[in-house]
Amino acid sequence: MKKNENQQREILEEIANRAMLARGLLPDFSTDVVAELDKIQAPATTNIEEARDLRGLSWASIDNDDSRDLDQLTVAEAMPEGKTKVMVAIADVDALVKKGSAVDEHASVNTTSIYTAARVFPMLPEKLSTNLTSLNFNEDRLAVVIEMVIGTDGSLGDSNVYRARVRNHAKLAYDSVASWLDGGAMPQGIANVSGLAENLRLQDKTAQTMKNLRQEHGALSLETIEARPVFEGDSIRDLRVEEKNRAKDIIEDFMIAANGVTIRYLSSRKIASIRRVVRVPKRWDRIVEIAAEHGFRLPGSPDSKALEGFLMKEKSKDPLRFPDLSLVVIKLLGSGEYLAELPEDAATGHFGLAVKDYTHSTAPNRRYPDLITQRLLKAAIAAEPMPYSKKELDNLATQCTEQEDSANKVERQVGKSAAALLLESRIGEHFDAMVTGASAKGNWVRLLNMPIEGMLKNGFEGIDVGDRIRVQLISLDIKRGFIDFARVDQEKILI
Repeated sequence: MKKNENQQREILEEIANRAMLARGLLPDFSTDVVAELDKIQAPATTNIEEARDLRGLSWASIDNDDSRDLDQLTVAEAMPEGKTKVMVAIADVDALVKKGSAVDEHASVNTTSIYTAARVFPMLPEKLSTNLTSLNFNEDRLAVVIEMVIGTDGSLGDSNVYRARVRNHAKLAYDSVASWLDGGAMPQGIANVSGLAENLRLQDKTAQTMKNLRQEHGALSLETIEARPVFEGDSIRDLRVEEKNRAKDIIEDFMIAANGVTIRYLSSRKIASIRRVVRVPKRWDRIVEIAAEHGFRLPGSPDSKALEGFLMKEKSKDPLRFPDLSLVVIKLLGSGEYLAELPEDAATGHFGLAVKDYTHSTAPNRRYPDLITQRLLKAAIAAEPMPYSKKELDNLATQCTEQEDSANKVERQVGKSAAALLLESRIGEHFDAMVTGASAKGNWVRLLNMPIEGMLKNGFEGIDVGDRIRVQLISLDIKRGFIDFARVDQEKILI
């Protein structure tokens, strides 16, 4: 494969296409989708009788700098006794993407937008996801609104779900909003809207109380290293680490709460749901061992509150290496999955969030489970029959779990190919690394000073997830995204 620097983006896009096809994913939209799309010329009408007119509220979106598929808006309102009403508006994608349509069928195959180092492969055509079904700046849109009353301690009080007309008054970005909340310059988008600054500070304060309460109940404070390639033209120059911040906390905490309200709303109206679950970890024994190596005693049975205590202690002691520990814990916790459940079923729950009621509902432009849930919600609001049978939901939950795993593998493979392009000239060099996974063929390691993971091909005997070792880069395969290391010494690195 030719690796001319000016062709690196093209190389990665070719790798992404092949990887998607190999895993049953569709990199391109069919002629049926294109033909159907040609008939959709405008956003869904906003004069629906049961939709409340909330366009005058100070709605704003907060997302990545380059995000164009805007799924949700937020706004808050101070209430008596120090309570806060939080409203989350979710784009009404179902208003244009009907169940069984060609666009819907494509979305049901991929089940998610796929974000690779080369390009984004959207679940829905961009004419919809970044335009007609996106909550774009200064545009009137239909939405499903999740309304929540939050107490001074971060607890959830009354809640409601309804349809509404909304208008995005400010398109904001995580990093600039977080910088402003921490004392930096105010983004122009905030300054342009009267009262928005005060509203966002109220949202920030409320989100922090919600986050604190979740952590008290055992929600895990995990921070992984997510790297995005930095291109100069079509050449990769670096991998930039995405970091958590206060603006991301606002969205994360509001979305977690909104997802819980969604499940309970459906249950109260005797409608089934697709839940997002993370089961009790199978490798809890190894998590206990890792905690013991750090001088912390965990109970013999899985306990999210005790695990959160360990994580908080380690984050305070070594914040620089905390993402590496987080990654190890995440691998040992196991993957999330989707399950269809009837209201009377015992909820499986989400171990990492320490909640029983959880779904995915707030990103219907990007994830198919969220679009399914939106259709269920709209049926519940209108007191109509469920749009899916339980058997359909079971099959869709399995499909979404499997395809999400496939999409993650594609993203990882292309990410590794991008990393291999960066490391191409460094074969033979030595690096400090942490073991992040184990298999019969070898262990996985992540470099401590670069956000890059690869396989430990030689010298993996006697080590396990969480150990720190010294490795040498021995080979690369850009096309397949292989980065291979050998262990240099036989002693674990002391922490």
